[in-house]
Amino acid sequence: MNLHQFRFVQEAVRQNLNLTETAKALFTSQPGISKAILELEGELGVDIFARHGKRLRRVTEPGQQVLRSIEVIMREVNNLKRIGDEFSKQDAGTLSIATTHSQARYFLPEPIAQLRKRFPKVNISLHQGAPAQVAQMVIDEVADIGIATESLGDYDGLVSMPCYEWQHAVVMPAGHPLALVERISLEDLAQQPLVSYHVSYSGRSRVDQAFAARRLKPNVVLEAIDADVIKTYVRLGLGVGILAELAVRDEPAGGDLVARTVGHLFGQNVTRVAFKRGAYLRNFVYAFAEMLSDRLSRALITRAMGSDGHDYQL
Repeated sequence: MNLHQFRFVQEAVRQNLNLTETAKALFTSQPGISKAILELEGELGVDIFARHGKRLRRVTEPGQQVLRSIEVIMREVNNLKRIGDEFSKQDAGTLSIATTHSQARYFLPEPIAQLRKRFPKVNISLHQGAPAQVAQMVIDEVADIGIATESLGDYDGLVSMPCYEWQHAVVMPAGHPLALVERISLEDLAQQPLVSYHVSYSGRSRVDQAFAARRLKPNVVLEAIDADVIKTYVRLGLGVGILAELAVRDEPAGGDLVARTVGHLFGQNVTRVAFKRGAYLRNFVYAFAEMLSDRLSRALITRAMGSDGHDYQL
């Protein structure tokens, strides 16, 4: 048995047992993958996959056990590569970050600039997606670290830790009637057309829960995943925006938009950082995490990686 066979089995599962897509992902041939998997099954004496003709239909019960062992083996192989990189290149390499648009646009520029200043030989690869996609990128080792508000605490394969708290803000054109209201209520907002995040982004679920608790139905006329898009449509008069507070911090006083923080309506949200459980973290990954929050330290992260990863709170 060999690592190529393990990679073929692992990728076949990732590609929903589609060997054509597996071959494309691994830049090899479909017959070669089929042969390698059959040879591995022959060596092990068990079927990893149930088949219908030449098509893979499902993972067998012994196949589930094999997959768990392959996951451990491939994780440790990747750890060996990182250890080699760590000691051969010292503080050089690539830091891959998976995150949402709001974090990439408003939260990460300063810590990334700090990292580049301290580690000039480290390049940054920034991957953006929905929170669930962020989690999967860390699990699949596309990214070293994930940063998002939702989802990261929901995966057993991740160790996630709180990074910082934030609240929502309401934003409207300067001439809007709500711009004169200092403490906006849910009833005020329920009477307005609203522009806000898609339900899977930036604490939107908390917004919906607050309205539901008061038996109010918000009139969300447009959903977006991008705070800048929300502000654009607010400027066009489409409605009142509900978005993350950090997205309006740079709006100039006396400008065309007026913002009001509304933590009293929707509570506090927690943005989390996540690492793959059992992964080897390079020096600059620890350093970057410490730049994200004064609550994070190498010692704390190391301890969390050795625990269940869910018992740390702000």
